[in-house]
Amino acid sequence: MFIDSHCHLDRVDLKPYSNDVGEYLEATQADLLDHMLCVSINWEDYPSMRDLTAGYSKISVSVGVHPNEVEGHDPSVEDLIEVAKRDNTVAIGETGLDYYRLEGESGLDCQQQRFRNHIRAAKQLNQPIIIHTRDAKEDTIRIMREESAGDAGGVLHCFTEDWEMAEKALDLGFYISFSGIVTFKNAKQVQEVAQKVPEDRFLIETDSPYLAPVPMRGKPNYPNYVKYVAEKMAELRGMPLNKVAEISARNYDTLFNR
Repeated sequence: MFIDSHCHLDRVDLKPYSNDVGEYLEATQADLLDHMLCVSINWEDYPSMRDLTAGYSKISVSVGVHPNEVEGHDPSVEDLIEVAKRDNTVAIGETGLDYYRLEGESGLDCQQQRFRNHIRAAKQLNQPIIIHTRDAKEDTIRIMREESAGDAGGVLHCFTEDWEMAEKALDLGFYISFSGIVTFKNAKQVQEVAQKVPEDRFLIETDSPYLAPVPMRGKPNYPNYVKYVAEKMAELRGMPLNKVAEISARNYDTLFNR
């Protein structure tokens, strides 16, 4: 049984399933998807995401605002805590730093302060933090250290950086999560990290509807495609598929207190 530790189900095309989450879950039972974490990326869409997934025991949710979201509400520490408590979220995020499309110092300052606020909320809630990082590895690790992010713990999701950064995150008590990128032929750096990360510290995810894994690359991504990520992890680590499923599920349960 597989767990998708990071998806955006509210952005997945459910038209083939009558736009019904229950129908989707029933139709994909053969793929052995046991659970998924639907991750928030902005404040304005969070209520509809929460409502879409409400009542399904196989779906948990987080609350947070992605670093690239610049137009909507930027929640305070108190905002995050209030919503997380009200809705029984399992994590704060996704949050972090993304300098790939960064414009100007004001955008940098905004991202960094938002990241700090999310970490502070997670620590007060004793919930893990879901971290997105792109082209910002030095500042990501620096802020994690300055804010004692390890007190809350969490995961660097959809990991694309090198082993040096992975080691620093692991030293802070964080997990590393691998998406469909690990199945791409040219993703040698990510595959190296996938081989090296300790057995008790890796997760698997889809980040759906983005980054569909091989053999679905180029098509819309779905949470049940996490099995293809697991298959690649099994190949890279030289272990049976069911072992990857078991280990990644256990790690998910430990991190998110399931």
